[in-house]
Amino acid sequence: MSSTEILFYLAAIPASLLVGLSKGGLPVVGMLGVPVLALVVHPIVAAGLLLPIYVVSDWFGLWAYRREFDLRNIAILIPGAVAGIAAGWATAAVVSEPAVTLLVGLIGLVFCVDRFLKRAEALPPRPADVPRGLFWGFLTGFTSFVSHSGAPPYQMYVLPQRLSKMVYAGTSTITFAIINAVKLIPYWALGQLNVGNLREMLVLVPVAVAGTFLGVRLTRIVPEALFFRIVMIALFLISLKLVWDGARGLA
Repeated sequence: MSSTEILFYLAAIPASLLVGLSKGGLPVVGMLGVPVLALVVHPIVAAGLLLPIYVVSDWFGLWAYRREFDLRNIAILIPGAVAGIAAGWATAAVVSEPAVTLLVGLIGLVFCVDRFLKRAEALPPRPADVPRGLFWGFLTGFTSFVSHSGAPPYQMYVLPQRLSKMVYAGTSTITFAIINAVKLIPYWALGQLNVGNLREMLVLVPVAVAGTFLGVRLTRIVPEALFFRIVMIALFLISLKLVWDGARGLA
């Protein structure tokens, strides 16, 4: 194995593990997969390589959470997300990925600061509603298509509902499983899926699957208050990184 291949797997294996953890109920950490792999390959190549890893590990996440999800949220979010993916596909040649990355990061930061100042645990639950769900679903699909960073818009809509820990995890897993499956079509049409990566996938898929079951286990044993605190901290840190990446890209 060459030194280039060793460097690739040193980044690709942790990236696949992060993808798997996200499918196990920790959706925010999945956003780190592309940035980690992009340390050794071009970001577009990283996104295309990881998408099949997302999709395969989604199957195991769907099985793990087959009884724990909120159907109303999924029914509201998915039409908006599909429209967002279509918009990302239609504008792929002109949209500025750094600008989208910066916007997503700012959205996440504003949300975290707002929830902190208002003490989120003291706020009444906000029910799922169609107008907000379609709007945030659209942004989730669009940003997920452009840079696999759909978690912050998704959190903006779902976290204020104060779902139980397992229902939140299951709803997140199923929603993003559907989004990733839909993304396969435009990614293939744009030439971002490479069947020549089969050897790499044979190594990385088992890592992602193991990460999925580890994520399910962690989600079940971590106390609910701590679980959502971790989600908010992760969202804040990742949003900071997205702002940095977006601003650097625009500069």
